Parts: sequence; structure tokens; C-alpha cells
Amino acid sequence: MTGAKRKRRRRCPRPSDVEGFYDLAVPQGDRIALTVAHEVEGLDQEIAVLRVRLRRALEEHPENMTLMLKGVEMLVKAVSAGYRLSKDAKADLSESVRGTLEEYARMISPEGESDFAGTED
Repeated sequence: MTGAKRKRRRRCPRPSDVEGFYDLAVPQGDRIALTVAHEVEGLDQEIAVLRVRLRRALEEHPENMTLMLKGVEMLVKAVSAGYRLSKDAKADLSESVRGTLEEYARMISPEGESDFAGTED
């Protein structure tokens, strides 16, 4: 290719080139947290927070099975995303947790009066 100009390919930006992409949209007070969040990998911390929140919901509102199911659903989705569970494994995990919640509902409800029944998806 003598005399011909070679087209210069534009390189893809590296993550370090675009790290500040959202900086202007994030309030000044949250920018330190955003910097720390850049270092976090996986969903382990988010899953831990969901577990703590679910536990708190169980303690503060043991009668609210709808709240429990929503919390468990979020937890199952996060765990399945974190571990990339197959659909079957996700369903098995969901069913196991559901069974545990049903048992918990039976334990805390007066003689078989659980509002858990009938909250099918």
C-alpha cells in the first residue's frame, strides 16, 4: 500500500476512559460511593442486603406473606443471576424457599389460619 492512506480504526474505549460517564448525573455526595461501587464485583453484597431486609420484614411484619413472597422473589432472582442458575434450579430454589415460608406461616398463625394460601403467582 504505497502512497495509499491507511484508514485509522477507532479503538474501543477502555473502561478507565469512560468511568466518569455518569459522574455528572450522580450527586456530589454519592460520588465517593460510586467510586467504591466501581470496585465491587458480583452480587454477594446485594444478596446479603436482601437477606437482611427479608429478615427484618419477617421480624417486623410476620403476618404479611405478600411482603415475604416479594422479598423471596427478589432474593431468588439475585441469587440466580449471581450464580446463573438454570430455570429448573431457579424453580427448585424458589419452591424450597416457598415451602420454608409456608412452614413459617403455619408456625406463627393460629390453628391453620394462614393468609399465605391463595397467594400463588
